[in-house]
Amino acid sequence: MAGPAVDDSIKYVSLRCVGGEVPGATLAQKVGPLGIPAKVVGEDIKKATMDYKSLKINVRLAIKDRKATIEVMPSTATLILKALNEPPRDRKKEKNIKHTGSITLVDVVEIARAVKVRSLSNEFKGTIMQVLGTCVSIGCKIEGKCPKEVMKEINEGELRLPAE
Repeated sequence: MAGPAVDDSIKYVSLRCVGGEVPGATLAQKVGPLGIPAKVVGEDIKKATMDYKSLKINVRLAIKDRKATIEVMPSTATLILKALNEPPRDRKKEKNIKHTGSITLVDVVEIARAVKVRSLSNEFKGTIMQVLGTCVSIGCKIEGKCPKEVMKEINEGELRLPAE
């Protein structure tokens, strides 16, 4: 008699969790049917997301042969919030937080390079504009200026951007 069939396929599970914390019941519901202990995966996710403590972050689990590899996929907003270097806040007490800090244009370019792979824009300038648009949504400033002003300066050619 032959042993159990070997499954070589890779299954992907995506979830959004808070960095530096063990994900809740949603993790158990998603990985339980795949035969992986949720507690072990939860601890691994906690270790992998420590850099993004108290920020919401996307995590993708690649599951093969009942082993999970964790890929941290920070969103543009998460990268901007990390660049702001704000102290962690209690998510349960404070809602609708306004981020009033300021980041440099160099930070914006670095974030744009990080998200370029996922961006649908044809040019790097478009990716930078997407990052600036996210800055508008978050409420942070670029070197003390409103992100819309920086966008206007880029469109008018007053600001030079790196090619890539």
